[in-house]
Amino acid sequence: MEIIGKPGMRKSVWIALTLFLVVVLAMLASALALRWHAGVTPPIFKVELDGAATQPVSGRLLLFATEATAARKAAKNGKVESVDADPLYPMRTAVASREVSRLAPRQSVTIDTDNQAFPRSFSSLPPGEYLLQAVLDLDHNYNYSGRSAGDLVSPVISVHLPAITPSTLRLVRVQSEPYPWQMTSAPDLQVAAPDARAHTKPIDRVSPVLSAFWGRPIHMRGWVLTPPGYETSGNAHFPTVYYTHGFGGSEERLINTLVGVHLDMVKGQMPPMIWVFLDESGPTGTHEFADSVNNGPWGKALTTELIPALESHYRMDAKASGRFLTGHSSGGWATLWLQINYPKLFGGTWSTSPDPVDFHDFSGVNLYAPHSNVYHRPDGTPWPLERMNGKVQGTFEDSVRLERVLGAYGGQMSSYEWVFSPRNDDGRPALLFDRDTGAVNPKVVAYWRDHYDIAYRLQQDWPKLEPDLDGKIHVMVGTADTYYLDGAVHKLQAVLDALHAKSDFRYLPGKTHADLYMQGDDPRALLKQISWEMYAVAKPDSSIKPPAQAAMVAPPPGLAQHAE
Repeated sequence: MEIIGKPGMRKSVWIALTLFLVVVLAMLASALALRWHAGVTPPIFKVELDGAATQPVSGRLLLFATEATAARKAAKNGKVESVDADPLYPMRTAVASREVSRLAPRQSVTIDTDNQAFPRSFSSLPPGEYLLQAVLDLDHNYNYSGRSAGDLVSPVISVHLPAITPSTLRLVRVQSEPYPWQMTSAPDLQVAAPDARAHTKPIDRVSPVLSAFWGRPIHMRGWVLTPPGYETSGNAHFPTVYYTHGFGGSEERLINTLVGVHLDMVKGQMPPMIWVFLDESGPTGTHEFADSVNNGPWGKALTTELIPALESHYRMDAKASGRFLTGHSSGGWATLWLQINYPKLFGGTWSTSPDPVDFHDFSGVNLYAPHSNVYHRPDGTPWPLERMNGKVQGTFEDSVRLERVLGAYGGQMSSYEWVFSPRNDDGRPALLFDRDTGAVNPKVVAYWRDHYDIAYRLQQDWPKLEPDLDGKIHVMVGTADTYYLDGAVHKLQAVLDALHAKSDFRYLPGKTHADLYMQGDDPRALLKQISWEMYAVAKPDSSIKPPAQAAMVAPPPGLAQHAE
């Protein structure tokens, strides 16, 4: 376009046109931003495979976003190197996801962060600066293990939301995990780890019954820790403790507890026993060592295959009064379940903070109530699921929504269903509740009750179980348990008390799910006490006695001496 006139006039016209264009573009940008923020235009991001793999990959693509100022304030030296979901504080980080069937090197895919997102669509996030990070979960285990070895990860980038143009995140590295025997978080364990490893043998045994169920080799894994002096103790036999982890645990993550137990036995703070650390993790979550139509006969595999094999190889006290069970959280439920299902095999369980042991109180929810709903109470208020310092941190619905975004397998609610539910015609377990509404399916609850409600099982079968089980149940839980698991423990105690059973229930004041074992600065104080109570059952006349320790919550008088 040619502008005719004097030079000064032409200059003024150009300035006016430029200002007009700037105003128009600003108005357009503002309109686009408002439309996006209103949910009209979903925020799209690109993720490129850039160096993290040399071959095409597939998996669950996750995009995490967190408010930048708060994240930098919480980070060491103000540098944020990871943006991730935190189940204990689910509202702090937004996450969006999609499935990727094939992503080749240098290829990119888009992710619509309004399609599958938690706790809200990215377009509804308050305007401001956010830190974003992309992860490609190759083996679909993020719900269970979180960010773990093999995941493909991008650097953290800063983005102002809402944005007009899509940002690109590049998957440049493969997530690694530290060598499990390093014990980098605890200096005393780091020093003890080499000696502990010398007293440890891995378990890796293919189970015939599980392999027959699945139609492929299924391995049972874990570790055997022998006590100090085992190699030079001649023909001496030792009591054996079977320990299993909670939800999110694994074979590698057992090592931290293993090294702690070894260190305490060396110091004389635990009695000399053989410890078997059992891995109960799998692609569907924790199998709880329960025989299940979905996961297979894990209880049968343990009791008829693995334990006999171990007792034929190690000098274990191969009798009930020398076999003990303990575990925390899902491990607490698993060990309690094993004790009541195999009462002649084991001499007692010391189960801590077990998963719900009475479905009248499923982390607060009464599954048997008419029109039961895991999202909302009868008055419409949300059911809480997590608490810290007396404050609700997350609800049942929050947990389930996050689980759905992270993937179809391995989440806590899904893990329960793989253990407890009947099997649908499609080969997957029946859902306990509608994922959209929270409404509980009474038919599924009836199956859960008849097969896996521990309190119901004891109530129904006590006359048959009493001769071999009475006095062998020990349960400990904090009064401020993070996941409200103390409620079900109280109900279980009420059932056993009504049956006039000998049992041991301890409620540790103010303790949460995470700090139950802690006393003072000792992170294993409760586990030490448990070990001595076990030893008193196995070796009541032994000259080996516990060192003087600060008093903890004690069992009923004489109960720790009970043995069959």
